[in-house]
Amino acid sequence: MPASLPVDDPTPPVARFGLAVAAFALAQLARLRFRTAAGMVSITWGEAALIVCLYLVPAGWLPAAALLGTGLAWTAMSVLADRRPAVEIVRITASLTAATALAVTVATALGQPLLAAPTPGLALALAAGSVTYLLVTAWLGGAQLALRHGVPMGPPLLVALRGKLLMFVGNVAVGLVVVALLELDPRWLLLLPPPLWLLQQTYRHRLRADQERRTWRAFADATAALNQLDERGVAGAAVAGALGLFGAETVDVAVARSGGTWWRYRMDASGRLHDRAIDPPGRAEPGPHELVRALVVGDTTVGELRVRFPRSGPPGDRERDALAAFGDALAAALHDAATHAELRLVTAQSSYDAVHDPLTGLMNRRAMLERGDQALRRLAHDLPVALLLLDVNQFKEVNDTLGHAAGDQLLRLTATRLGAVARPGDLLGRLGGDEFALLVTSVPVVGDRAAPLTYALRTAREIAERLAAPTEVAGLRMSVEVSVGVVVADAGAADLTELLRRADIAMYQAKEGGGNVAAYDSARDDASTDQLALLAELREALATDDQLVLALQPAVDLATGAPTGVEALIRWRHPRRGLLGPADFIRPVENSEQLGAFTRYVLDKALGVAAEWARQGLDVPISVNLSARSLLDRDLPAEIADALRRHQVPPHRLVLEITETVVMSELEVIDEVLANLRSMGVQLAVDDFGTGFSSLTFLTRIAVDELKVDRSFVIRMADSPEAAAIVRTTVGLAHELGLRVVAEGVETAEQRLTLAELGCTAAQGYHFFKPMPADKIGAVLGTLRDSAASNVFPLRADGAS
Repeated sequence: MPASLPVDDPTPPVARFGLAVAAFALAQLARLRFRTAAGMVSITWGEAALIVCLYLVPAGWLPAAALLGTGLAWTAMSVLADRRPAVEIVRITASLTAATALAVTVATALGQPLLAAPTPGLALALAAGSVTYLLVTAWLGGAQLALRHGVPMGPPLLVALRGKLLMFVGNVAVGLVVVALLELDPRWLLLLPPPLWLLQQTYRHRLRADQERRTWRAFADATAALNQLDERGVAGAAVAGALGLFGAETVDVAVARSGGTWWRYRMDASGRLHDRAIDPPGRAEPGPHELVRALVVGDTTVGELRVRFPRSGPPGDRERDALAAFGDALAAALHDAATHAELRLVTAQSSYDAVHDPLTGLMNRRAMLERGDQALRRLAHDLPVALLLLDVNQFKEVNDTLGHAAGDQLLRLTATRLGAVARPGDLLGRLGGDEFALLVTSVPVVGDRAAPLTYALRTAREIAERLAAPTEVAGLRMSVEVSVGVVVADAGAADLTELLRRADIAMYQAKEGGGNVAAYDSARDDASTDQLALLAELREALATDDQLVLALQPAVDLATGAPTGVEALIRWRHPRRGLLGPADFIRPVENSEQLGAFTRYVLDKALGVAAEWARQGLDVPISVNLSARSLLDRDLPAEIADALRRHQVPPHRLVLEITETVVMSELEVIDEVLANLRSMGVQLAVDDFGTGFSSLTFLTRIAVDELKVDRSFVIRMADSPEAAAIVRTTVGLAHELGLRVVAEGVETAEQRLTLAELGCTAAQGYHFFKPMPADKIGAVLGTLRDSAASNVFPLRADGAS
């Protein structure tokens, strides 16, 4: 661009051009640098130099002056400090020259700053040129960092602008001040060095504080990300965190594994983590642009962290300190991950050993019982299953003759052959010694009832033949003979423990009979009971509405004869066995998985009867006996509350009878269940009171509403002073505590009279009523209520004084 200077200008053109070159060079030499996640960012006095040069030198000269000044400055800094490649110097110089050219174009378009007097318009033109210079340099620098590190350009651009903002304002102010002083008197410039030095220190301190804040925030984020449970997760977080924290080119995390092997993790430009086995790291000194930190926990080396910095930003003391702290955190994380991995292996091995036989790898007895019962519960209750129990014949002779190693070899061979026979869904296990069990869950179901047993026996004979195939054990060729006990039953008829017991009986029947295979014969089983079949039949009874029925027995007030409550007793109208009382089936039910369904069934029946009484105007509580195991179910209160809502029965109309010998248990779940029932408003009664170990202690722990004197004391109280004393004490205790007391099992008028004399308020038994069906008790309760009301007379007429 052509330039024209005043004719009387005392400064030669060459000198003015030299001043511009010097100004641009000094602006670059007085740089401030800070490290970001994308690399090193330099902040210079370029805007101040631009403003001064626009005033001193024709605008057309400034791109050339910037080219020379910035090129000389960056070449000098590269030689003395940075060691930048020549291509990098050319790139920086070209970027600054381009920014200067665009800034000059903008500034001269708005005004003519050459030797012009300071005015607001001139200041605006110079500021606009400075903004252009700032945006262009920031954009070119951000683009270069983004291309080099494969990251979006936005973050490094924003970081550069945020870091430069304060210094940009100062640069513009300094440039305008220098222009003003040159216009006023150049000698005033002699006063500028001290303020400029202080301003430079302020910039440096501010940048350092900002960088420290960003560094430690990034450090906190990077170390927090190390909280992983596996080695790869920790290494990946460490590589990503170190790349961002140190603005590194590459980060390598080498991990020492057990057995002396090493594994290296590195992340590519796309953020993908790569790993491979490497040789143990050597002791070579790191390069000038590298930092290496051995990862040590105590005396154990867990790995090595190697960070390579850009050539333009070699590491300093701050980076060394941060790397040391980060490396210690990484070492601890890798050590924890290795410990957790070992713990997982130990736990997995322990879990495996807990359910597997260490010799054969088959399930052990415990696992066979647990998984067998689970398999039986998953099957339809009427689906047949077969259990085969095998015993190796003459196994003791093999051990005694050939040694235990030969015996172990024989057991492993047997397990292998059995495993080849077992089909998917079957369960195979070694129960101990030379006993093996095979649970066949896919027995064919056909019309013939004998077909499942026939199939199971055929399978047992095939197994015996396969095991008898000649083999070599400890160098001796032999044939393995086994005895097999076979039992077939419906899946819902028995648990695996019972099936094993039956199969064991069948196996000894096979040994005694001289054959290889025998089926279970219940006629030869002295311990056989019909309870297992009874439980299977109970499932069907619970699904119908006419087998399990209530027998209801009222309790009456001994003074008035009014009904005080009704106890609900369960009876089973069995289609084959006839009418069964509770003693015939309650105990097997309490020990089975059907207890919950059975309890819900009885409660539903009882509350249905109570709801019918309410419709007849009878306000009489109904009592239901609660099993001991039911108190261990935390869901029981919620189930009872739901049943009360469905039948619209107030909670106080339900009385749950429990035994004191049960609730004397110290289990917290029992106290919790009883407390929840009390809070609902359900009444509690103590059945068989006096037969427990600590009745008084029980009453201080559990708040109840009613005591029921056990029938054994009622029957003997006429002849036994001790029994009478227990009844008298119970009645007195109930009165003191404000509780109702009901005597059970009253069969004679003499017993009723004695109870009345002892102060007992209510009783039940055959002397009053036998248990009766639900469709008859409503009329009985109405009669009792009406007859009791006729015996009550007012003491004085209404309104009498």
